[in-house]
Amino acid sequence: MKRVITIIIVVVVALGAIAYVLSNNKKKNEEKTAFIAKGGGAVAVRVATVEKKVVNLDFVANGNFVPKQELNFLSENAGRVKAIYVDEGDRVSKGQVLARIDAEIINTDRETAEATYQNAKRDLARYQSSFETGGVTQQQLDQAKLAAENAKLRLQASQRRVSDANIKSPINGIVNKRYIEVGAFVTAQGTQLFELVDVSKLKLQVSVNESQVANLKVGNSVEIQSSVFPDQKFSGKITFIAPKADATLNFPVEIEVSNDTKNSLRAGMYGTAVFNFPKQAPSILVPRTSFAGSVSSNQVFVLDKANNKAKVRNVTSGRILGDNVEILDGLNEGETVITSGQINLAEGTPVSIVK
Repeated sequence: MKRVITIIIVVVVALGAIAYVLSNNKKKNEEKTAFIAKGGGAVAVRVATVEKKVVNLDFVANGNFVPKQELNFLSENAGRVKAIYVDEGDRVSKGQVLARIDAEIINTDRETAEATYQNAKRDLARYQSSFETGGVTQQQLDQAKLAAENAKLRLQASQRRVSDANIKSPINGIVNKRYIEVGAFVTAQGTQLFELVDVSKLKLQVSVNESQVANLKVGNSVEIQSSVFPDQKFSGKITFIAPKADATLNFPVEIEVSNDTKNSLRAGMYGTAVFNFPKQAPSILVPRTSFAGSVSSNQVFVLDKANNKAKVRNVTSGRILGDNVEILDGLNEGETVITSGQINLAEGTPVSIVK
């Protein structure tokens, strides 16, 4: 008995849900019918007047400053740190010695390589003399030459390791972090020694949309502002424009900024790029919704005011400027374009303007 009652309740609820959906759909259809009925049997549409306006292309974009050069300096030789000559915050120049690795073992390797090379040179001289008198074969002479060349290469490698015992800065910059202490042992696998940054020039990384990136070129000068230093003006130059949009459909742009002599700007600060463009000539603009389908269709409906009918017009679209589209050809100032209801329109369809 309980099972029968449950089934009856489920059926009643299902029928009620179906009745609600049908009633809701009927209401929507009646609203659509009423909307069209406002036009007295014609298709109800909304319209906009074609206007000629001055296009303002100026815009701003916010981003972060990053160092133009940033280097995590790693060890190339194994050994114990014998001396450190710089500390965090010190300014260093390219080629300056930052620290020194104990070179005792490295020097021993170099001396062994030197002795091996000198011995190989003497062997080569003896083989060459013997070859001239027929005492050795060409193959034996070639092997002596190969041994001498290999010994020379090993000597050069050991000399390079001796030189690398003096850890030198590869760039001009500032020691941002020091990871070692005197007495610490570093490995040849790449122990991190220093983090060096060059803030004499910074890069401001910003993102712009598709309509903005179309007006940018590498090499363009850009005014840079910082909220930390509102009274100071900085200048920059566009050095990179991404050829592909990122996941947000924006285009990354990098602007190289010359820091002042005081190095006021620091990596990680926020900055604002102010993009200014020359004043533009007035252009004919229409709402983006005027196009039948999409902007790429290059087709709009124009209102024939004499007969209140829709007329198809082929146009040439230009730049997309926010909610408006520039029209290069096909429309004149003062004409009226239809901005909604195009899906129900064809050439000569009667229309009624709904405000």
